Amino acid sequence: MGQEACASKRQRLKDQNPTRKPDSKPSREPLWRIDRNFQGWICSACEWNDPIPTLLNDPDAKTAYDRLAIAKFRTHDCANHAFRMPSHGPESFTVRIRKLISRGFKPKDAVELVLQEVSIEAPGDLKLQAQAEQEAEDFLRRLRAGLI
Repeated sequence: MGQEACASKRQRLKDQNPTRKPDSKPSREPLWRIDRNFQGWICSACEWNDPIPTLLNDPDAKTAYDRLAIAKFRTHDCANHAFRMPSHGPESFTVRIRKLISRGFKPKDAVELVLQEVSIEAPGDLKLQAQAEQEAEDFLRRLRAGLI
């Protein structure tokens, strides 16, 4: 009797949510990641990554790299890579920009706010401020190119 009640409850839940697909894959998206040891594209669901070549400086070459990395991302199979564990390190400037955009800020305003925050948080750290500016420029370039 208990099994029948559970089965009927599951059926009611399925009937209430007809858009739910029982075998749907978890959503995944390409994310740009910058930290001390890595700079490049990663998958939000697994450990797949595509690091940027170390000597790549030209904006057009970076855009071409981005297109190739996104194409590789679309064809990768998450089942062939380990599950992504949450990071406990400091968040990148790109993540901070994305959070502001998700809260309703325009991209250019979000970039400007993050750069101002960095100058207030670390007024004497010119290296950190330069890194923030570099990430901000790369973020806006990728946004203009339609990659994010």
